[in-house]
Amino acid sequence: MEIHHIHPKQQLEATEALDIIRLSKQLELSVEALSSIKACREFLDESLAKNNNPVYGINTGFGALCDKAIGDDDLETLQRNLLLSHACGAGDEIPHELVKLMLLLKIHALSLGHSGVGVVTVQRLVDFFNLDMLPVVYELGSLGASGDLAPLAHLALPLIGRGEVYFKGKKMRAADALKDAGLAPLKLKSKEGLALINGTQFMNAYAVWCCTLGVELLDKSLLVSAMSLDAFDGRIEPFSERIARIRPQQNVSRVSEQIRRALEGSEIIKQEKKHVQDPYSFRCIPQVMGAVYHTLDHALHVVNTEINSVTDNPIIFPETGEVISGGNFHGEPLALALDFLAIALAEAGSISERRTYKLISGQRGLPHFLVKNAGLNSGFMIPQYTAASMVSQNKQLCTPASVDTIDSSNGQEDHVSMGANAATKCLRVLHNLQRIIGIELFTAAQALDFRKPLKSSPAIEKLHAQLRAQVPFIENDVYMREGMEKAGELVTGIPKGILS
Repeated sequence: MEIHHIHPKQQLEATEALDIIRLSKQLELSVEALSSIKACREFLDESLAKNNNPVYGINTGFGALCDKAIGDDDLETLQRNLLLSHACGAGDEIPHELVKLMLLLKIHALSLGHSGVGVVTVQRLVDFFNLDMLPVVYELGSLGASGDLAPLAHLALPLIGRGEVYFKGKKMRAADALKDAGLAPLKLKSKEGLALINGTQFMNAYAVWCCTLGVELLDKSLLVSAMSLDAFDGRIEPFSERIARIRPQQNVSRVSEQIRRALEGSEIIKQEKKHVQDPYSFRCIPQVMGAVYHTLDHALHVVNTEINSVTDNPIIFPETGEVISGGNFHGEPLALALDFLAIALAEAGSISERRTYKLISGQRGLPHFLVKNAGLNSGFMIPQYTAASMVSQNKQLCTPASVDTIDSSNGQEDHVSMGANAATKCLRVLHNLQRIIGIELFTAAQALDFRKPLKSSPAIEKLHAQLRAQVPFIENDVYMREGMEKAGELVTGIPKGILS
């Protein structure tokens, strides 16, 4: 079984994090990680033994209760109470893959050696990951500042034998799962509970997911858009390298090249055109999608930085002998990036739906709604409605969460990021985009069949054949949802390198 070693000096990137989940790799704390975690904990224990000065969250209350001193005898109870009182999630359970990402990101962050947790606690998180003992975490409850308190409390609660987990394919009480695995509930030391629930790992797990899968989906969507262009009898000139060169915005050349490569060898693209230019949804693919990719690049940079950051509070610096209470838990960097990413993904869906609309509009020799006997048959009329509905919902979801805030903890936490809400709605936009691109593929394949006997390029004909293996050409009205679903599945499963 392949092992990923957690190392405080080695950067973990979003694509690697997702691969760890997809490939079911096991985690192991490196010697360097163990040393880093141990050194920080020893410094904290020594500092507490030497003086009784109030240190936020270690021997004080939390939030607005930061001035309430806690005696030494109650420090363990303080951390236990923190997990219990903060596990206030609501709504749906989040997917298991995102829970595993949260565990991975939390383990990596704690290994950086500035959080004050003990080796035993971090190792138990590793055990959860390796055993697929996945805490039940809920979608709602985080304000995106003071970290993702409620979701992370649910993530950490099973460490002390409380809450629920999925284990061996079943949902059960954490206490029962620990007993089944031969593990005893932990007794948390000072600072440990706070380190576990402070942090941005909930919203960042969503961001990792949306960024990496978003890039993959957009790559696949370019081939679908090339099929639509050929099916619409579009022109290749707007994808000229010369055009991109004289307006060198990020990724425009890359998109133009991908479209040109996708259409290499097409008989349709080479035929003489009767029209002078194409609608924007075809002609401006490089400019729109180049901007979308640029936004993704920016979001990915923010996400990768966040993965390798210490985002809890207070932060411990053994090398300088300091314990500093700050604001590294504030989710603003992720909130803004996720809002921007959602807008970009929504734009990719918007331009896709416009191409679908053009394909069914009865232009350029294509029949209305892409059926031979329109009227008796509605054909591809309503798949476009569905795509339009999701495009419109995406617009509504793109109202930025990051411009909102609300006073909490009796005014102590008076500006929050709402990054968790930005994260969950961004994932909904991504899921809608997948379905929108699937509908475009479903429609474009039907339109391409009306261009026979002319053939498209080898790459596009290959994709067309893959769809036709599951979804036949539609002569008369059928149950359309099945075709839409299979096209959507194909969009997420187009093999990498199909354009190479």
